Amino acid sequence: MEISVLNIKGKETGRKVQLSEGVFGIEPNDHAIYLDVKRYMANQRQGTHKAKERAEVAFSTRKIKKQKGTGGARAGSRKSPVFVGGGTIFGPRPRTYDIKVNKKVKDLARKSALSYKVKESSVSIIEDFDLKTPKTKEFIDIIASLSQSNLKTLFVLPEIKMNVVLSSRNLKRSKVITVRDINTYDLLNADRLILVEGSVSKIEELLNQ
Repeated sequence: MEISVLNIKGKETGRKVQLSEGVFGIEPNDHAIYLDVKRYMANQRQGTHKAKERAEVAFSTRKIKKQKGTGGARAGSRKSPVFVGGGTIFGPRPRTYDIKVNKKVKDLARKSALSYKVKESSVSIIEDFDLKTPKTKEFIDIIASLSQSNLKTLFVLPEIKMNVVLSSRNLKRSKVITVRDINTYDLLNADRLILVEGSVSKIEELLNQ
């Protein structure tokens, strides 16, 4: 399949890019997508939550009342979980939420996400560009010229270009990544996928290894 290459003004350059059927035209695998998105979301969790348990609460261990004769239950420590301010029973502890997914499954998920975008006609290819200085207004103008102002856009660069990254990072509905950072979640979360021309061959190379 072929897609026309646009310039940053949104005009056709007259060139076309041939997309690989093995990356952009496969039959999407929804289960692979589910596994990879689940992995991505789980790996975003810091896992630093912590509640104080009985041994960690700052109270005296003195017996708070006599054993018998009060008419109430026995109580041996202010740290008991039955008292307000006492230790938490089975509270959360620091842990990792990382989920392992095989590389072939991750590759299949990313190919599936890319294929969905192509089927939905949600992919644009623009010529390679860079900005002389970090200017958010210039980046907004590029998005507007591509008629994507009201959509969540994902720009994929062939390599890191700091001026482009810095120009886009204040925009809530636009994200810029490089080919090596491409992932299933970002692909599906974007309304429009904008590939810089040089990134297409690198994506195909990455996912066909």
